Amino acid sequence: MNKFFVKNSTGILKKVLLCSPDYMKLQPINVIAEKWIKENNGLNIEKCIKEHKDLIKAYEENGVEVVLMEPEENLTNEVFARDFGACIREGYILGNFKKPIRYGETEAYKKKMKELGVPCVAKVSKGYFEGGDFWFLDDNTLAIGVIARTDETAIGEIRDQIGKFGYNIIPIKCAEENLHLDMCFNIVDEKIAVACKSALPDHFLRILEEKEFELIDIPQEGVFEHHCNLQALGNRRVISLKSNTKVNKKLKDCGIKVIELELEEILKSGGGPHCMTFPLKRI
Repeated sequence: MNKFFVKNSTGILKKVLLCSPDYMKLQPINVIAEKWIKENNGLNIEKCIKEHKDLIKAYEENGVEVVLMEPEENLTNEVFARDFGACIREGYILGNFKKPIRYGETEAYKKKMKELGVPCVAKVSKGYFEGGDFWFLDDNTLAIGVIARTDETAIGEIRDQIGKFGYNIIPIKCAEENLHLDMCFNIVDEKIAVACKSALPDHFLRILEEKEFELIDIPQEGVFEHHCNLQALGNRRVISLKSNTKVNKKLKDCGIKVIELELEEILKSGGGPHCMTFPLKRI
């Protein structure tokens, strides 16, 4: 069997890359962080670190190997490991950050991926692309959000470089306030997704219907409370927020095991468990 890295969004998650929030700071680069900054609400770093350790523990208790970055003081958003790129079967796509505050993360994560032996199979250099906009709808269909941090130029670059592998790429345009696609859409099981239907374009909803997805709908305000930002572990398991009570109940009603975590402090920067997780191996 050929070696592969990540084959879809819902297989069994075996290995992830994370970064501790040791130097995390609120930055005015999304509507959630801006809200807390306006309220003069700084971050309790000790609490952030504890929450992140709880996430690591949840992964390890569910058979997921955790690889950690060495956090750098000048990279205040490095905890959101998802965003530097995306992992596919053949290797990884290196993204391109739009916000200057995050530029330095690219080289740090690129160096780590080389150390881990994951080949770079595509690189975005002309457009902007962040991994929070990237989803496998199935093994060969990729949905990429065109929202606040990813543009059509980047999607063209990605298509040109990985088209040879047989992937079909679908751009999904949403209002900029949604930040990333994983904030308003999240696949939690093979045919189940949590979605803010009012934030998603009609053509995407039709595609999901054609692919027979069951959608757990959330209101727009739920996007900003990270109700979509979950992390599927495969085998009908998902990491969610303890505060995400309505969604968690619906997931449990679908027969999904929900691992509930308190991540309230980290959430103030505008990212949840999915944002903090870069998948390295999903079978």
